[in-house]
Amino acid sequence: MRLFVGDDWAEDHHDVELMDATGRVLARKRLPEGVAGMAWLHELTGGQLGQDAGGDAEVVIGIETDRGPWVAALVAAGYVVYAVNPLQASRYRERHGVSGAKSDRGDAHMLADMVRTDSHQLRVVAGDSADAGAVKVVARAHKTLIWERTRQVQRLRHQLREYFPAALEAFDDLDASDALELLAKAPDPARAAKLTRAQVSAALKRARRRGIPDKTTAILAALHGAQLGQTPAITAAYAVTARSLIAVITTLSEQVKTLQGQVEADFGRHPDAEIYLSQPGLGHILGARVLGEFGDDPGRYVSGKARKNYAATSPLTRASGKRKVVAARFIRNDRLTDALMAQAFAALSASSGARALYDAERARGTEHNAALRKLANRLVGILHGCLKTRTLYDETTAWSHRENKLAA
Repeated sequence: MRLFVGDDWAEDHHDVELMDATGRVLARKRLPEGVAGMAWLHELTGGQLGQDAGGDAEVVIGIETDRGPWVAALVAAGYVVYAVNPLQASRYRERHGVSGAKSDRGDAHMLADMVRTDSHQLRVVAGDSADAGAVKVVARAHKTLIWERTRQVQRLRHQLREYFPAALEAFDDLDASDALELLAKAPDPARAAKLTRAQVSAALKRARRRGIPDKTTAILAALHGAQLGQTPAITAAYAVTARSLIAVITTLSEQVKTLQGQVEADFGRHPDAEIYLSQPGLGHILGARVLGEFGDDPGRYVSGKARKNYAATSPLTRASGKRKVVAARFIRNDRLTDALMAQAFAALSASSGARALYDAERARGTEHNAALRKLANRLVGILHGCLKTRTLYDETTAWSHRENKLAA
């Protein structure tokens, strides 16, 4: 017996609907989040299956997320869980009606019917290991803090442009430790003009800069030079906000460094780490990000093409009649795409084969980003082959097919 469950998840509850193989609704209920809700779900499914269901009984659940304690508990309980993309769910909803009406109860019905009729088109929640899950958590947190630091630096840059443009001339990198230290001491033109050569040199030494005498002279010349400014009251207000941003950026930089160590440690313990590190352009941080987003379930990607499609590096073709358009995929895992594009760029100097492919694309008139995306697509295929065969990357083996094709 097969039982199909639609689980429409909200912040504090789950609307579930149970359906049999014919589409007949067996039960509906709103469940609370947490252990109590999970117990209710077990009771509902158990009541419908009965004690005589036997070993052939199967509960198939459709839900619009692939992570979190609830999903982990469903998988641990033995349910077959399909993570339905919200865009897929939205399109499927239109099969039930075109009015645009939407409700939690209606979505639960739609999800149950979707896994009943179209489960062969959906992806089962990956059975990634706990080690891969840990890598994903810390790698995502590390990248999120980097993105947040960039936002705060841009805000600081905007503030300085409004009242202290000389600081932008003096410091190229506003998230560098020496720039943050000096700006915290002198967040306005008046105090910056009082900075001494000894103070600037000491900050540069603590930041382990080279060419300290020349850099000190350049910074002091920029800070002591004439510049446009604001009134004293407005300047003081800007200085207060700038100092707050500096404190936030400093804290974020410290936490980024702390998390980097954790990412490297967790990634280094994973069984696939050696294979990832053998790939051109992948170090501990990028390797952790790629592994975390791909996962380590050996059966998740049936082919290299499937992995490329998930990575969104493969092209998307739209053909209708005589019209055919090949475009990049915009519905994608942005974190994975960001990491793969960074790998492709780094591989240009680490792999002669990668460089040759990129140069050939550029010679044909392909733009930089498109050429990098094609290179990333090739590197994903190489990674898939290495993981499938449990072998390390080899430059000759990886690019021999391409060289033979060009020779022909």
